[in-house]
Amino acid sequence: MSDIENKSQAAQEFLKGLWKENPVFISVLGMCPALAVTNTAINSLAMGLATTFVLLCSSILVSLLKSIIPKQVRITAYIIIIATFVTVVDFSLAAFLPAIHKELGAFIALIVVNCLILGRQEAFASKNSVGLSILDALGMSVGFTFAMLCIGMPREILGSGSLFNIPLFGESFEPWVVMILPPGGFFMLGFLLLGFNWYAQRKKERELTKQTQKV
Repeated sequence: MSDIENKSQAAQEFLKGLWKENPVFISVLGMCPALAVTNTAINSLAMGLATTFVLLCSSILVSLLKSIIPKQVRITAYIIIIATFVTVVDFSLAAFLPAIHKELGAFIALIVVNCLILGRQEAFASKNSVGLSILDALGMSVGFTFAMLCIGMPREILGSGSLFNIPLFGESFEPWVVMILPPGGFFMLGFLLLGFNWYAQRKKERELTKQTQKV
């Protein structure tokens, strides 16, 4: 395989998680944190970074050990590896960022059962090289963090009148309290999914029109 093909594949593995296979908006994975902790932008970013660390580290380790882990216990081994890095994140946040750790609560531990992370180990890291696994993990993580911020930032702006705890409006602003409550997560996710699906549909229609014109 030529250098150009290698670079093209590497770019494709990284970029697919940003849009084509976005974990939240396209694959609809990791819905629990996407709905539960996105009431503020800081919580959204913290969960995105925590997930990035766990996914990246576990993908590297699974890729390195793929020839050693028996197929019969591979899922159990993946969960143990993921749980190890989740524990590192949990203790680190508790030690250095106790306020954020308290806000995220049990959802940090639930990263262990996040379908996004376990799915990438089974579908990609266990079958590919370390380099490609790193690019896949980074792409999916960036896509997940982007989705979390897309949900969390509007919810905080509308629900609290602030962004990253920085006030944006005057005292006359009346917050939409529902946006920082659980229903607000469903509302925002629904609007975003509607927008993404509309854009994808329009893109397909344009491509179909171009093909028809060529014929």
